[in-house]
Amino acid sequence: MLFLFSFFLFRNQVLEMFDHAYSNYMEHAYPADELMPLTCRGRVRGQEPSRGDVDDALGKFSLTLIDTLDTLVVLNKTKEFEEAVKKVIKDVNLDNDIVVSVFETNIRVLGGLLGGHSVAIMLKEKGEYMQWYNGELLHMAKELGYKLLPAFNTTSGLPYPRVNLKFGVRHPEARTGTETDTCTACAGTLILEFAALSRFTGTSIFEEYARKALDFIWEKRQRSSNLVGVTINIHTGDWVRKDSGVGAGIDSYYEYLLKAYVLLGDDSFLERFNTHYDAIMRYISQPPLLLDVHIHKPMLNARTWMDSLLAFFPGLQVLKGDIRPAIETHEMLYQVIKKHNFLPEAFTTDFRVHWAQHPLRPEFAESTYFLYKATGDPYYLEVGKTLIENLNKYARVPCGFAAMKDVRTGSHEDRMDSFFLAEMFKYLYLLFADKEDMIFDIEDYIFTTEAHLLPLWLSTTNQTISKKNTSTEYTELDDSNFDWTCPNTQILFPNDPMFAQSIREPLKNVVDKSCPRGISRAEESLGSGPKPPLRARDFMASNPEHLEILKKMGVSLIHLKDGRVQLVQHAVQAASSLDAEDGLRFMQEMIELSSQQQKEQQLPPRAVQIVSHPFFGRVVLTAGPAQFGMDLSKHKAGTRGFVATIKPYNGCSEITNPEAVKEKIALMQRGQCMFAEKARNIQKAGAIGGIVIDDNEGSSSDTAPLFQMAGDGKNTDDITIPMLFLFNKEGNIILDAIREYEAVEVLLSDKAKDRDLEMENMDQKSSESDAHKPNAEEAPSDSQDAGAVSEEPEGGGESSAVGDPDPLSPASTASASVSMADEDPHPSGSAEASAPEPACTPGDSQPQEQNTQTEASSKAHWDSKVQPMESILADWNEDIEAFEMMEKDEL
Repeated sequence: MLFLFSFFLFRNQVLEMFDHAYSNYMEHAYPADELMPLTCRGRVRGQEPSRGDVDDALGKFSLTLIDTLDTLVVLNKTKEFEEAVKKVIKDVNLDNDIVVSVFETNIRVLGGLLGGHSVAIMLKEKGEYMQWYNGELLHMAKELGYKLLPAFNTTSGLPYPRVNLKFGVRHPEARTGTETDTCTACAGTLILEFAALSRFTGTSIFEEYARKALDFIWEKRQRSSNLVGVTINIHTGDWVRKDSGVGAGIDSYYEYLLKAYVLLGDDSFLERFNTHYDAIMRYISQPPLLLDVHIHKPMLNARTWMDSLLAFFPGLQVLKGDIRPAIETHEMLYQVIKKHNFLPEAFTTDFRVHWAQHPLRPEFAESTYFLYKATGDPYYLEVGKTLIENLNKYARVPCGFAAMKDVRTGSHEDRMDSFFLAEMFKYLYLLFADKEDMIFDIEDYIFTTEAHLLPLWLSTTNQTISKKNTSTEYTELDDSNFDWTCPNTQILFPNDPMFAQSIREPLKNVVDKSCPRGISRAEESLGSGPKPPLRARDFMASNPEHLEILKKMGVSLIHLKDGRVQLVQHAVQAASSLDAEDGLRFMQEMIELSSQQQKEQQLPPRAVQIVSHPFFGRVVLTAGPAQFGMDLSKHKAGTRGFVATIKPYNGCSEITNPEAVKEKIALMQRGQCMFAEKARNIQKAGAIGGIVIDDNEGSSSDTAPLFQMAGDGKNTDDITIPMLFLFNKEGNIILDAIREYEAVEVLLSDKAKDRDLEMENMDQKSSESDAHKPNAEEAPSDSQDAGAVSEEPEGGGESSAVGDPDPLSPASTASASVSMADEDPHPSGSAEASAPEPACTPGDSQPQEQNTQTEASSKAHWDSKVQPMESILADWNEDIEAFEMMEKDEL
């Protein structure tokens, strides 16, 4: 009974969360494409600072509403669905002079229209809703399909990555058509939507174009490895980026091969998928890790980090029927989430942050849902509960849910992507819903990569395309690779409800912050028990004892022709779960040893959290740190206080309103003097902290890299208060709050703090009483002390850290990324080397942000390249390209 009540409780909580996000989009953003939840307004392309390729998803076609249509029906909100369809038909214009991503427009808009049409005709057939509907969404989908077709005007059949909705590709006014490359997923994730459009309308051209693109990619696969690269030339078919994985840039290509077989019944798609899948499990899969390799040398890892988009893969493995590795990888990802609250955009093989953003991606929730459907294991309901709690605790803001700018600090980004409504709530609701909660049978549909619903009966409708396979030969595979495709999940775990738990058990501590089993290992070493586990730095391939230890840990050693050795671990082959855990840790250490990189130390970003009414800590702003003053990483409580603007606003002379600043956090404008001088002036006036707001109108951490504020070249030990830097947009959020609520209290910290209802109630009472007290003065107008034309301080100078006003200390000129912290390398001979047991290294006890790698934005440029110690490692520039490709894929 309690179990059923929990189902009901979390199902209703998902509905409430969806209502919060959807209603705020409709109230504050519609008809704009997306909601900006921090500033409570719509994101209209051209009216906000450009975010690069991320904005290619926006086409001024009410993206979020279209993307959400079938979610409304899944959540049993049929009245809202009917109203939404009428709005789309009435308001949406698809003939805009705007350049959009072919990939994003296909999966989000075309897929959204087709998904909406699919459930609309289902509801109409039931006889209660949508009786007026006459295929209007399908007509719009067909119109959009024709607008995407000009992108396929290439000799290869691969589409251009972008198209102008009004002018196509080659038209003089199109402003596109000069691109030469596209990602594999961009060209290979079309068949479901295009084939469905052809089957619905009887117009075969769409399915023909999508099939031609898939055929070309298949022909261009690397024949010896059967892998595909990340980026391909759309004219020549040459691989531009030759690394291969299952994450960003490739992911949904594999997904659509298998799902195309399910939806269309064409065996050739299944044969291609199984050929690729065999290669993935042979080269890329290193359970529970999935690491990119080179397509020509698949035994060599291309990098030592993973991106968050690969979180979809366990769900695809469930559809394939390969459950064991799905459970292993999913559990590894869940441990990362428990460590960082969300899945970072990229993380290293020892599970530290590589790119710190998290745009509320749904892939992990998707895999959780499919694993629960396959296993019936209530453990996955607990996983879903964790996702719900983290979203409400860390991402929820008054106007919706905000993406995480940095999972380490808890700072927010002013974005709520359409896929959050299209996918996240759909999968979470289905996870906790019973069949009785659904108004239709979800098993009659297949999910697209954007979780849109396409009916399975399309496989027998308007079959104008021959199923005959015209591609080249397939690789001979083990027959067992084909046994479990599209399985009946009811027979996957006969009489063994503990099966999934037995697979997860060896992995439960691999991401733990503390050293697992340290005491027991020490105790063992004191007696006659097993010796401490073999460390990677001590391993010698010629040592028979070491080889025997590897065997017990499930690690195999392969001698390559060029004299090198390769290590492969399979946890199931280990002598025990403890040995399997030691084997996994050994492999991680070995990977890290092969990829030691010298990276410049930088301070991590900080957080400014608005804690007063009505925010109660829900709004977190990314702030740049200072190289002087209080080190917030060593003062976990942070500095909390009400804010006050100072006079003069630039803070470059003695403060004239000290009574307003005393015991408060001072707000000031950047410019006209050194940061350290501002800090000394406000400290003298009695301020307990300071926030410097950029004077560059419109600047934002969304589009510009954060810097750390440098000192003035002198001793700054006299500065004891914390100082943080906010860009203009983030600073205006605080200034707007002052104008509206008068008394605004903030917390300056190294990372956002947890919230609870009791604290909110206390804060609310406090803010109500403080509102009657004299409050901080309003910010002056733009002209008041706004900064002179010349910002040269007296004396001038050549060094930016000494002579320039407000000296900034970027990683490399003005292209430093938001996250300034790099990973500490692990040189041999460190303190860890002398430990007789797997004791925690000094880095393990440090705050997370001290061990994180640099986050990159889509427009990042690096002047200093990191030189790898091993020739097999990918160049750092390749990392930057991969991030750009990730943003193209589904940001």
